[in-house]
Amino acid sequence: MSKPIVDPQEILLVPPKAHEKDLPAAERRPAGQEMTRVLKTVPRRMASDPSNGAIACWKHDAVHDVVGPMADHVLMAFPSGSLRFERRSGKLVVKGTTRTGAVTVIPAGSSSRRDIPAPLNVVHLYLPKTTLQRAALEAGMAAPGDLVERSAYPDPITSYLLLSAADVPESSAALDTLFRQQITDLLATRLPVAHAGSPGPIQRVIGGLSPTVLRRAIQRLRSDSDTDVSLAALACEAGLSRFHFCRAFKESTGLSPHAWLRQYRLGLAMNMLRDTDDSIVSVAAELGYASQTAFAAAFKRLTGETPSDWRRRMRSQSPCKHRNRSGATASSIR
Repeated sequence: MSKPIVDPQEILLVPPKAHEKDLPAAERRPAGQEMTRVLKTVPRRMASDPSNGAIACWKHDAVHDVVGPMADHVLMAFPSGSLRFERRSGKLVVKGTTRTGAVTVIPAGSSSRRDIPAPLNVVHLYLPKTTLQRAALEAGMAAPGDLVERSAYPDPITSYLLLSAADVPESSAALDTLFRQQITDLLATRLPVAHAGSPGPIQRVIGGLSPTVLRRAIQRLRSDSDTDVSLAALACEAGLSRFHFCRAFKESTGLSPHAWLRQYRLGLAMNMLRDTDDSIVSVAAELGYASQTAFAAAFKRLTGETPSDWRRRMRSQSPCKHRNRSGATASSIR
């Protein structure tokens, strides 16, 4: 294997040495399990998707331990603050500073000692090698080369994507899952380009979905909450890869699948608030939100008003007799 690449932002104290050979895959721990051992705590939040990997939000104390070889690639981003740290691998000693806009990349199979002198907030993405290979194949790239180990490496785009995936505020299972799947696929496509020794070009995607395929995709997105609206289900029904489906859907509609579903559900919410006397709690539950608070926060982000304020303003502008849910509301915009 090639010698480790040291970023210009890092300080090399001792001449580098070739990495140890990767352990057999069967001997590597899952990334989440190894990080729990090293950080001696559990993540504050974690979202796992068997087809994509997992995203974990951590707040951990100082670390002075060896991170063993892991089965997954690990990507880290830092929400706030800055902190000096040290990484040792053989005779290679690297110093860096965590900060917003920087990322750390630990390739699958890599092992090094980490010395972090104080508590740290960090977001992790655990990306299976198969996910990276799938994303590269779907994007028309050559097989991705080995990822380069990075420590607090400046990459604002990758950092923003990962922090966005960790900070999903909707609290709606379908929206949250679809958003994380889209972001994880973007990250899996970006990593071989930005953090591999031999990146390949991404094949340009031209054209949108056919009218029939687009109609089927929209029907699935508009379906009841128990229908599978995952990225995998949408792409499979369209007969496309996830990568090509997302690009073609946006070409056809101007929106990503997640953004389209969010706008559609906002329209449902507005109809229900304007045309019925259903409580805010009932509207939130009908649209699949975890709580009234979560629904109100999502609604205000999109409209600038709380659901109650919006309903009051709409009704003051056009007073009329409002109906309960039995009077057919959400169906009116289907």
